[in-house]
Amino acid sequence: MSEPLTLDVREELRKGGEPFPRILQAVASLAPGQALRLLATFEPLPLYAVLGRKGFNHTAVRRGEADWEVLFAPQAPQPRHAAPAAPIFKEPSPDGWPKPSTCLDNRGLEPPEPMIRILDALEHLGSGEVLEALNERDPVFLYPELQARGAAIHTEKVNDGVRLLIRRKG
Repeated sequence: MSEPLTLDVREELRKGGEPFPRILQAVASLAPGQALRLLATFEPLPLYAVLGRKGFNHTAVRRGEADWEVLFAPQAPQPRHAAPAAPIFKEPSPDGWPKPSTCLDNRGLEPPEPMIRILDALEHLGSGEVLEALNERDPVFLYPELQARGAAIHTEKVNDGVRLLIRRKG
């Protein structure tokens, strides 16, 4: 078994960067059976689901206040009997949607706090209700979570980030 590939994204996160593309690139470069050792400033909860769907288990250890080490190890393939997840329903325009019943301003928050706040608010919406959220960055880790919940989403770039409209299934 080969040594894990180590990817340290702490500095990029401290500078407000989004290391998701680098992480996926590192995963794609792994040799068969090789693990990925990720060093981050927070526990990357959304990444667990993303890499889990790619066949990786994870083990996380907190090394300090803003210092996490996560080992993503490939798991043996399991037979899949479940239906694939439905794609995210992206509407070009939310014109037919009701006005947002909840609005969140997530600007100035460090990851993963914006995603946690959005998912929590989504759980409290009624069927068909809409949540509006303002984020500084495109929340790439959020999209698979919304997909899993069957939510529809409309995004648009705004001067200081991204405006999301998320409609709860129903």
